[in-house]
Amino acid sequence: MPYENLGHANLPTLNHSPALGDSTQERILSAAEALYVTQGFDGTSLRAITKLAGVNLAAVNYHFGNKEGLIRTLLTRRLDPLNSIRLERLNAYTRSDVVPTAEILLQIMFLPALELAKSASPTGFNFLRLLGRAYSDPSPYTQALLSNHYATAIVQFKDAFAKAIPHVPAAELKLRLHFTMTALSTTLANHDLLRLMAPLRNKKSKTETDENIVLNQLIPFLVAGLVTPSVAL
Repeated sequence: MPYENLGHANLPTLNHSPALGDSTQERILSAAEALYVTQGFDGTSLRAITKLAGVNLAAVNYHFGNKEGLIRTLLTRRLDPLNSIRLERLNAYTRSDVVPTAEILLQIMFLPALELAKSASPTGFNFLRLLGRAYSDPSPYTQALLSNHYATAIVQFKDAFAKAIPHVPAAELKLRLHFTMTALSTTLANHDLLRLMAPLRNKKSKTETDENIVLNQLIPFLVAGLVTPSVAL
């Protein structure tokens, strides 16, 4: 069914959003984001950031304290609004005493990211790449930041999936959710996503959106993996 909208020589160039302005702080954040999405936490150096932003190290220390403080600001300013929307939609079901299905829960997790990316145009694709990188970054710092800062949301969604898929044992469901998040992050960060969607677009439809196309393909795939009965090995 269709889903409706619910080496410095190769440094990247900055793509400022009009909303960000050109302050020193924003130039540093834009530079850090451009580097982080391609290199992750461990591969992003302060030297590369300052070179790309056209500032000195003292400016980074003044505004953010250190590299960890900079990346924390970078990630939370992007992910906090996303987290708020997800929880608001999940809590709407909780207040109505309706148990959302796995299909609905995946829409709650995925659709707000696409909506925010669209609203952040022309830097929306960068937002998706940042989101995908954050979820898949193996850096202990990034993983600890996400686990601690968004602990409440993680627990709420895990509980919601457990209620939606009660026939899957808890340990197995945890592993399946890990596979699901890996698929989501890889999809969000995929450079070829728009190209891959092109053959699926219905050129006769004036209402079909890229969000619909992605959801129509990805959600059934993930739901099947989550809800399939356990198989004894």
